[in-house]
Amino acid sequence: MYSTHIRRSAVSLLDSGISYSEVSRRLGIDRSTLRDWRTNRSLVEKYRDDACPRCEPIPRPPTRSEPYGYLLGLYLGDGSISPTARGDKGVWRLRVFCSDSWPGLIEECASAMSALRPDRRIGRVQCTGCTEIHNDWKHWPCLFPQHGPGKKHDRLIVLEPWQQEIVDERPEAFIRGLVHSDGCRLVNRIRRKLPGGGERTYEYPRYQFTNASQDIAGLLTSTLDGLGVAWRSHVKRTSGSSDQTVVSVSRRDAVARMDSFVGPKY
Repeated sequence: MYSTHIRRSAVSLLDSGISYSEVSRRLGIDRSTLRDWRTNRSLVEKYRDDACPRCEPIPRPPTRSEPYGYLLGLYLGDGSISPTARGDKGVWRLRVFCSDSWPGLIEECASAMSALRPDRRIGRVQCTGCTEIHNDWKHWPCLFPQHGPGKKHDRLIVLEPWQQEIVDERPEAFIRGLVHSDGCRLVNRIRRKLPGGGERTYEYPRYQFTNASQDIAGLLTSTLDGLGVAWRSHVKRTSGSSDQTVVSVSRRDAVARMDSFVGPKY
């Protein structure tokens, strides 16, 4: 399957008077395929939705910045990219694992993936306690260049400049994706002893995000800084091989700001 810009270039060369044989030699495309494109112009744009914006002659970011920012957050938290199980050459599967406790999150993840891959099947696989949302495409590593061997917390995670531009443009969507993957909104309860005896319980909401990658936690905190949302962080020591970075948002005004675009999982 040829990219849209290649089909356009081929037809443009033919329209300029260059022969089928010469265009075939230059682009490595069969002459019968070139003839089909020129006689049926609808074929030139037929697979437009499958074109990769990063593989065009002048690479560009995805046009759907809102769902991309959200899906980027989900991918960094609970996503992975790997070759398809059936072994299709050069085809990758983007997987995001969503807890079955949050059916609304499952639908939102599928909707974001579908926005980047319209008219393409978004698959679902039921796992123990969660649902895998997936889609197969040759170009997922182009859209998520953080893909690499091993676990994310064992390698450097840095956004490309074009990704950072999307995050700067849609910070709420990116934060929402991160919190929906490795975060939550909960209620803290603190008991205080009263001077005259007895106790009083104080309750207040807060957001908490936990991830083993300091780089991913840093992407969250820098984005929160850009929105003026106050946060705190600490390292949670674990018995395993990787400590966890915990980011908390607990100030009343900061929680209210997060509530305006994140809110509880559902």
